[in-house]
Amino acid sequence: MNVTIEILGWIASLLIVGSYALNITGRLKANSKWYVWANIIGGLFFVINTYVHQAYPSMFVNIVWVMIAFVMIFKNKK
Repeated sequence: MNVTIEILGWIASLLIVGSYALNITGRLKANSKWYVWANIIGGLFFVINTYVHQAYPSMFVNIVWVMIAFVMIFKNKK
């Protein structure tokens, strides 16, 4: 189980940092579905990882991160 949790944490890091890097270099727009979904999935994986590690402040930040990304999904659909 610990290996799975660590893998989720690393995937989360790659998704969030990777999508951010693509965004600031102009290769991926902040309102694109790929950017938003990378942040949702990465954020959820971080929530799981930080919960298991009892890093509750980081878990809270990632819950908010995911909520913001979901708002963006619904905003784009309107």
